[in-house]
Amino acid sequence: MGSNNTLTKYCTNSYYGYNSFVDNDVELDPEDDAATVNWGAGWQMPTLEQIDELKDCSSSEWMTLNDVYGRLFTGSNGASLFLPAAGYRWKGTIYKAGSYGRYWSSTPRPDYPCYAYYLNFLEEYVEWIYFDRDIGFSVRAVRAPQK
Repeated sequence: MGSNNTLTKYCTNSYYGYNSFVDNDVELDPEDDAATVNWGAGWQMPTLEQIDELKDCSSSEWMTLNDVYGRLFTGSNGASLFLPAAGYRWKGTIYKAGSYGRYWSSTPRPDYPCYAYYLNFLEEYVEWIYFDRDIGFSVRAVRAPQK
């Protein structure tokens, strides 16, 4: 994918593309989707829309489950999902484990393609935001839609 000003894939702004490269591709190819690569066909990283649905269409609470801090999301149908506050990895070191949950989406930020959106939560709040795609946030695989 390149670095901040030399993107060679998933670039919507020529300023960030290598030699002004733009492909306007905002959907990850299977070989670039961490969930697909690690868990196989049928799995993918969630989109920003799926993260937004989780955040807005469910209740959530900070809790400890089996001695692990995290956030439990519960949908209106009673289904629940616990996401550990796993922190993040930067240059080989894990930071803020037990305090922060940061989970990547597959959606790059259109106007600044070096960034992608992610679900961010602490004890106090839940939000989606964006950050450089080269940092180690967690990935929570979701089932890919049947085609």
